[in-house]
Amino acid sequence: MDLLKISKKRVIKMTTSFGAGAEVKPASAITRRASPRPTLLAFEIAGKIAKADIEDMARQIDEAFDAYDRIDILLIMSDFEGLDAGAVFDREALGAQIRSVRHVHKYGVVGAPAWARAMIEFSDFLSPVDAKTFDLAQEAEAWAWISPDPAGR
Repeated sequence: MDLLKISKKRVIKMTTSFGAGAEVKPASAITRRASPRPTLLAFEIAGKIAKADIEDMARQIDEAFDAYDRIDILLIMSDFEGLDAGAVFDREALGAQIRSVRHVHKYGVVGAPAWARAMIEFSDFLSPVDAKTFDLAQEAEAWAWISPDPAGR
């Protein structure tokens, strides 16, 4: 059976089955978005990030690292509601972050909260990754910055 939950600006589809041990599983807070080229991974974040969400995103990023020497990543935080404690210190996510120094060329974040924006902008000075933040209303500018070539590079 499908249930709907309204959270701020979005509707989450939740799936459950009734019976002994029935469990409600919310949709992932991180959704892969279509991009103009395989070396650009775009994700939308809407909701509170759970450990399973961050692990799935880390797996997708690691697969891209294995397939391509350099990639770009764009995060669109359309309705970010925070992180579960397990997501903050997830081993797979930390591994992907470490590998990103070697594999990520551009890292753009749209709609980051102030604390995350400050961290991203500070890390831009310390890392070889070209990192940039954008307000939520600047999503089109973020796409143009991360993939300026209409042919997709």
